[in-house]
Amino acid sequence: MRLYPHSLVMVFASLLLFQPPPPTLEDFWEGRAEWVVDVADVGLPVGESDTVNRGDGIFWSYLHASDESAGVIDQCGEPVEFPGCLTRWESTDGGRSFTLPVPVCALPCQSCPCSDERDHITHQQYPRVFFADDQVYLAYEWRAQVMLRSSPDGIVWSDWSYLLTPGGTWPSSYSPCSPVEKIGPHPNIRGEVHDCLVGAPPGIYVEGDTLYVFVAAGSAPGHIRCYKGDRHGSLAHLPRCDTDPLFAGASEYGPLEITEGEAINPYFDFRYVSSADVLKVGDRYYMAYEGIRGPDVLERGMDTQFGLGFARSSGAAIDGPWEKYPGNPVLMPVTFNWGIGHADLLVVDGETWLYTATSQKTRGRYILRWK
Repeated sequence: MRLYPHSLVMVFASLLLFQPPPPTLEDFWEGRAEWVVDVADVGLPVGESDTVNRGDGIFWSYLHASDESAGVIDQCGEPVEFPGCLTRWESTDGGRSFTLPVPVCALPCQSCPCSDERDHITHQQYPRVFFADDQVYLAYEWRAQVMLRSSPDGIVWSDWSYLLTPGGTWPSSYSPCSPVEKIGPHPNIRGEVHDCLVGAPPGIYVEGDTLYVFVAAGSAPGHIRCYKGDRHGSLAHLPRCDTDPLFAGASEYGPLEITEGEAINPYFDFRYVSSADVLKVGDRYYMAYEGIRGPDVLERGMDTQFGLGFARSSGAAIDGPWEKYPGNPVLMPVTFNWGIGHADLLVVDGETWLYTATSQKTRGRYILRWK
């Protein structure tokens, strides 16, 4: 059959009309889609952010920053020490680039000078933000404690509430802890005084009237635990979720002589499992999380060997058992890249986006594409 020019136009128009919709996290899980770098550097400092779509091409990214990373001062005018305070970055070009219009801490101090103990001014770390219909919720870490605040607009915030007490790390001689909360032995750590952990980098999710907060529980191996409660009530001391833990990290450190690369991928989340970011797709919940294998050598003094993992609810309940993605970690093998694990998930016009590290010096945007 001979196709004339107008017929070709009709064929191409039909193809455009019947293009498949963008892939979802379900397609990624089932192997039909992959993450592709869309913007290698969006201008955010390497670290831990949470990015939200405000509509009309406007995006905000909440990120802890300091004088060292972004010239940040507190609301009393003093330079903020590393690791820093909560700041709100803005994008007006559809999330392709971000700037910090006002390099001042977003959470005010109660009085001047600012106090870290009272105002958390140098340790407002690992923020997670959720915009519900009528209220905005913020969770962040302060010295391994999980702090919660609320806001009518994402700009002016309430005073903080502790998620739980005790929280952070503590010795079991002070208060006994469960096996899920226990800090186990690590081959490259010696002499830890504290042997219990609940807290560290949090995650947050709202469904209806219920607020869910995801935290790290225990270490070596690490676990993800959740707390839940009425989001319109007190945010302090939310009760634990029915399923505990939701899932666990690797049960062992793995080969001591291997410090990076694919050979240690199965052990990437041995020490810590934290920084949850949750989306609902279909009947399941999907989570991006940070896994840390731990110090790569004895007494290094800092975390190393980071990876980005995914998990999803085994069924339709968020408060039920979860399963880990069999291809963890994603984007890159276990590496000394401290920004890769803390990722921001968004769905924008049907496309699934992910903001996280693209290198040790840049934070960028990935988009799910069909394979």
